[in-house]
Amino acid sequence: MSTTELEVHNPVEDLLRQDRLPTIWCPGCGIGTTVNSFAHALLKQDIDLKKTVIVSGIGCSGRVSGYMNLDSFHTTHGRAIPFATGLKLANPELNVIVYSGDGDLASIGGNHLIHAARRNIDILVVCINNMIYAMTGGQAAATTPSSALSTTTPYGAFEPELNLVQLVDAAGASFVARWTAYHVVQLERTIEKALKKKGFRFIEVLSPCPTYFQRKNNMGDALQAMLDYKKRSKIKHGCPTWETALTPGGDIIVGEFVDREREDYLTRMRKQLGPHYSEFPPQLEEHESEGCSKEC
Repeated sequence: MSTTELEVHNPVEDLLRQDRLPTIWCPGCGIGTTVNSFAHALLKQDIDLKKTVIVSGIGCSGRVSGYMNLDSFHTTHGRAIPFATGLKLANPELNVIVYSGDGDLASIGGNHLIHAARRNIDILVVCINNMIYAMTGGQAAATTPSSALSTTTPYGAFEPELNLVQLVDAAGASFVARWTAYHVVQLERTIEKALKKKGFRFIEVLSPCPTYFQRKNNMGDALQAMLDYKKRSKIKHGCPTWETALTPGGDIIVGEFVDREREDYLTRMRKQLGPHYSEFPPQLEEHESEGCSKEC
């Protein structure tokens, strides 16, 4: 009997830098799951991937930019959003996506997060929230729940945690949503929707950190986290974000909360400057193999 070898090709592989795999993420970490949803959402878009840029800061989620086969930038801690803002303003044709963690975006880079939402910068931000600084040893972050244990809060955190979706909503973001690593299909659909929208778009994804958060707080392994997400999550599209606070053992409100129309920063600037505004000159075409312009 002859056997036939079938070559199976996953289309997502084309969006990953194969020479960088396997990833550094711990077993049970939810970041890779979100990347799969992100890659599928990108493949369904009618956008030029050569004009799509991904930016991240430091941390476990910050490694996503290095694994994606797109123009990518791994910036310093807390500086992903200002870097992405500069890219978008310098070349408005780019689709700019920030993909990073809660420690990077909301703790160290919190000020940039607030003002990018206030200005309504035309970028998409995907924030992976594992509620802790994972890569640097499990220190408490601005998103660590009150009373939770971490390496810097051995008696439990005394500070109240930030509700990220409420924060960016209050600052003026045009699109705000939250899912968990369990909601892979819903997350993919929301990323598809957010990619088509203009303005500052923010998607929070709750993701388990079995190594530093789950174990430290006796919350079981990654499978237990998924079961917990499934049990506690309530889908409430359009829910006021002040009703979405995360409480220990309480409901996890997920869904698409905000979808509003606001002029983005670049549109307002063009309108106010009028004839005094000039577009950035066309960029030189690059040779893919050499990574330099024809005039190099």
